[in-house]
Amino acid sequence: MHTPYDFKDDGDRIVYVKAVDVAELPDEVRQQAGDRDHLYAVHNAQGERLALVADRKMAFVLARQNDLSPVTVH
Repeated sequence: MHTPYDFKDDGDRIVYVKAVDVAELPDEVRQQAGDRDHLYAVHNAQGERLALVADRKMAFVLARQNDLSPVTVH
């Protein structure tokens, strides 16, 4: 599962990866999440969600493929 996003260059190359409880997401996203309890969100420095992906590793790969520097948020 992923969400498309245009990772345009806004000058800030750091993005934040954090786990998101599927139960807190809109119905449409919950339906797509299948049996997962949580997904991983990639956020920019302003807190805008750029993407939702199925696992942490995929979130980091997605960020790096777009020349971004991912860090984990606890």
